[in-house]
Amino acid sequence: MTTDRRQLTDDELNAVLNTETARINWLELQPNFARGQVIHVADNLDLVAVAREMIRDNKAQFEAWTEQGQVAGVSNEQAQAWYDQKADVWAVVVAPWVLVQSTPASAH
Repeated sequence: MTTDRRQLTDDELNAVLNTETARINWLELQPNFARGQVIHVADNLDLVAVAREMIRDNKAQFEAWTEQGQVAGVSNEQAQAWYDQKADVWAVVVAPWVLVQSTPASAH
């Protein structure tokens, strides 16, 4: 039986998302990027907090982050740079989206 993540408290959801967040090589995310399903999260934001707000469908917060350039689709330039570097990124899935953030070794 699968729990609806929207029904969890913020603390419970944070705990679940923390266990689902992992470092992954950008090369493995190419199919997702090709489908336009990868969202870049600025390094100054908490990846888990962004995922939580996406699950909560917090449109106002996402509009603010988008306007500030902190959350956006991965640009072709960034994707190419990570590809060339064979960089690792932090990622968490909020289906159908994959949220990614630079790791210190692959910071842009």
